[in-house]
Amino acid sequence: MSIIKELYKKIVKIIKDYDEIVLVRHIGPDPDAIASQIALRDSIKLTFPNKEVYAVGAGVHKFKYLGNLDKVELSELNNALMIVLDVPNFARLDGVDDLEYKAILKIDHHPQEDIIGDVDWTDDTKSSTCEMIAELIMNTKLVMDQKIAENLYIGMVFDSDRFLLQNTTVNTFKTVYDLLNTSKINFVPLYDNLYERSLVEEKFRAYIINNLKISENKFGFIFVDADVLKKYGVEPTIVSNQVNDFYFIKELICWLFVVYDERNNIYKANIRSCGPVINEVASKYNGGGHKFASGCRTDDYKIIEKLAKDLDEACKDYITEENN
Repeated sequence: MSIIKELYKKIVKIIKDYDEIVLVRHIGPDPDAIASQIALRDSIKLTFPNKEVYAVGAGVHKFKYLGNLDKVELSELNNALMIVLDVPNFARLDGVDDLEYKAILKIDHHPQEDIIGDVDWTDDTKSSTCEMIAELIMNTKLVMDQKIAENLYIGMVFDSDRFLLQNTTVNTFKTVYDLLNTSKINFVPLYDNLYERSLVEEKFRAYIINNLKISENKFGFIFVDADVLKKYGVEPTIVSNQVNDFYFIKELICWLFVVYDERNNIYKANIRSCGPVINEVASKYNGGGHKFASGCRTDDYKIIEKLAKDLDEACKDYITEENN
């Protein structure tokens, strides 16, 4: 039996072993995080109807089309399996402070950090966690319906930015082919929820373009304060939603979008790169992520200033290496 088939077997076994299962992901979730969470929850419930299976964490209105999350008193669960998806560190887990879990199953495509599951499938060569969940379901007795397949497709499309980013592999396309061939979903309408925008959002994107400061090292930085959000009538999440729109600007190799979330009194930083490795920089400030897509959160703007300086320096070093 191959290593991956043995891993699938272990994953299904640990799911079978627990009647209480809680699926968690990172704070500030994107479609890959929520879609993988809801898809695997629904698959487990369809496969094992007698299990108590919950997907928890703060919801995001923009992603309601993926499905509903669960409200549950986690302190009342006494023998739970915690399934960790799309997040490598405990600091960024969302909504599980009261959960006394008995074991961890981890499925994640970020580089390994401090969460190591009793059964652990960490593979940073995958485009998305949804790619991994799709492979798992299609290669085991876990059940998939149309909604599950649609969510998995959406997660793969989002995290690969329509299969344009470096995390897209031959295996990604094979998994997409197998998913579409197996499920027969109509995938074209699914793009509407991901990419439809209001005129307000487009005007705000114009604000970002007009106010993005670009250094001589091709590092772009913008800070969006609460007054700007109010002026344009947008939520803080809009800033992170638009950070992927800047990959094909030739004057940029790395960019940092920071927004102040007044409600939670926190600065949210989203970082993207076309060359410099950025997750190592983000990790210095209790953040992290992928080599070319990372972020962090802080309540101190001085941290943001230090982060921006370090990223600009990383761009300078990258350009120097490229020139040599």
